[in-house]
Amino acid sequence: MAKHQKLFERARDELFSHINRCGVLEASEEDQRQWMDETVDFIAERYPDLSPEELTELKTLGLRFCRPAIPHGSESTALSPDGANAA
Repeated sequence: MAKHQKLFERARDELFSHINRCGVLEASEEDQRQWMDETVDFIAERYPDLSPEELTELKTLGLRFCRPAIPHGSESTALSPDGANAA
């Protein structure tokens, strides 16, 4: 079990690395979904021991990473003037 969990974690880390390198964070939601479908297919080829459920989980995690509740980037931090009220 632990060995398989490490395989999933490695695939997840690789997916997040691809997301950061490929500029998909700035893409439209439709383009992100298409990119994620293609990238998860690639991950499935690289990690054939992952189950269909795990691949679906990777896709879900990847899409959530692309559309977080708090936007990526320094302009949207709690430290920016519009990110939080001054005490």
